[in-house]
Amino acid sequence: MRFRHADGSTVHLAYCTNVHAGDTVEDVLAHLDRFCLPVRSHLGSDLLGVGLWLAAPAARVLAADPARTAGLRAALAERGLETVTLNAFPYRGFQEPVVKHRVYHPDWTGDERLDYTLDCARVLAGLLPDDAARGSVSTLPLAWRTPWDDGRAHDARERLDRLAAGLADLEEETGRTVRVGLEPEPGCVVETVADAADHLAGLDGDRLGVCLDVCHLATGFEDVASTPGRLAAAGLPVVKSQVSAALHAADPHDPTTREALAAFDEERFLHQTRRGARPGESGGAAGGVDDLPEALAGGLEDAGDPWRVHFHVPLGEQPQAPLTATQDTTRDWLATLVAGPVPLTDHLEVETYTWGVLPERLRPRTDDDLARRIAGELAWTRDRLVDLGLKEIP
Repeated sequence: MRFRHADGSTVHLAYCTNVHAGDTVEDVLAHLDRFCLPVRSHLGSDLLGVGLWLAAPAARVLAADPARTAGLRAALAERGLETVTLNAFPYRGFQEPVVKHRVYHPDWTGDERLDYTLDCARVLAGLLPDDAARGSVSTLPLAWRTPWDDGRAHDARERLDRLAAGLADLEEETGRTVRVGLEPEPGCVVETVADAADHLAGLDGDRLGVCLDVCHLATGFEDVASTPGRLAAAGLPVVKSQVSAALHAADPHDPTTREALAAFDEERFLHQTRRGARPGESGGAAGGVDDLPEALAGGLEDAGDPWRVHFHVPLGEQPQAPLTATQDTTRDWLATLVAGPVPLTDHLEVETYTWGVLPERLRPRTDDDLARRIAGELAWTRDRLVDLGLKEIP
């Protein structure tokens, strides 16, 4: 989906396919008919943006074979689909039974992560529509926070510099611009916007920046108003944003709330949990644990303060009361990102990869039900963008 901003630029909206299991090129092609085309049909849109997730094996094959990449581009176009952004955070096996901390490996201290990201950038350069201004790739925020030391920081920085050089070479070779955004996430070396400014300042701002995942920002009780200035001061563009919502518990001591939260305790993904700051404490998150079961077991000190959980709640839907989702915060972030005189980013991606691990009563029952509800998320986001003054391009 495309939208016209008041400044005349195009803002792209897609949904991320990391919700669908599969590590091969054949899996990616199968998803187009099984999921992407039904999503477009339910949405009633002539053109659907698809933020592809390419696992490392698929990215390697496509990067080495321009003809296969061209074939994928043709398959997208034949179905009224387009790709301007890739998700290169999970390396492979993202929908396996247990992922947890594995999603952070390999990290930016090793060449595997660099090679994978450059493979994705090369593939994206071949997939971009002719009239797209640029492509974007999202990646993990350096590494999980432990172990981390000056040596690992040096190794990661050296590889990010090599990434920027590789992206410049790719642009010279293909004529297409691809940027990479590191995605702050709770528990990682770069957890917050402030961490991004501290750890990533001085990178090649023409090639590298941040990907702002709104669920992550909401989980950390991040301040919306100060973000643009802080990133600008560090020379970090917003390469893309993932439009998402976190789980919110207003009173985590309430027995009914605890019972509802326990239904979101599942084995596949990590669900970092943070509590809000108390009066007198600095803003943002004031304490946290690495997974929801730790919080439920008493590992998160609180005194009735709200909790937020890194669990991507479908946009336009609500969990069982008394839990809520941070969709008002999502609206605020969208306003900050695209409602100004110039958009801070032109790539938006709905990323709800948790459909298969929602509490049983909330899960989609069929492929078509999943496609219909993903279309509902895109419709919700479309309506928010129109409310902010953007105009959908037919």
